[in-house]
Amino acid sequence: MTQALAISRFPVPDLADMPEDIRSRILAVQEKSGFIPNVFLVLAHRPDEFRAFFAYHDALMDKPGNLTKAEREMIVVATSNLNQCQYCVIAHGAILRIRAKDPLIADQVAVNYRKADITDRQKAMLDFAVRVSTEAYKVSESDFATLKSHGFTEEDVWDIAAITAFFGLSNRLANVTSMRPNAEFYSMGRG
Repeated sequence: MTQALAISRFPVPDLADMPEDIRSRILAVQEKSGFIPNVFLVLAHRPDEFRAFFAYHDALMDKPGNLTKAEREMIVVATSNLNQCQYCVIAHGAILRIRAKDPLIADQVAVNYRKADITDRQKAMLDFAVRVSTEAYKVSESDFATLKSHGFTEEDVWDIAAITAFFGLSNRLANVTSMRPNAEFYSMGRG
């Protein structure tokens, strides 16, 4: 018999002890997905930060716009790989497979998006996200021009940068907390 591995190096509160709004959100996610993604449980350790984190997450990832939900997930997977964030690559890789309806895409994007079966537009988007993730200080007008040549607007550029920056924070928290991906993520969207 194997002992269950901890999902965080920090204390994880019991669902019954969480503030009502956080518990309700977590139960709604559980109802929709069939399990509770560990990120919700780990971040519930700090309720005010939980609320701020998910408010910004939702503002970036659930809004309408020119970036599809799958493209937003591509940004997360590609940049999370650079930051060596196992949790985000696995969890958002599962979401990417589902949103793109492609069982191969997440692995391709995580390992080397330049060789992935994605469009030139999406490669330009990920080139920019990687630049923001690794050397934002070098972003210049030529980056904007490249993105515009692929049909991205100024607002799209902001979205790409904001998603990249937000998940840079998320990657660092996941790594520091030793957040463990749920086993369910590994098989989701694979066919």
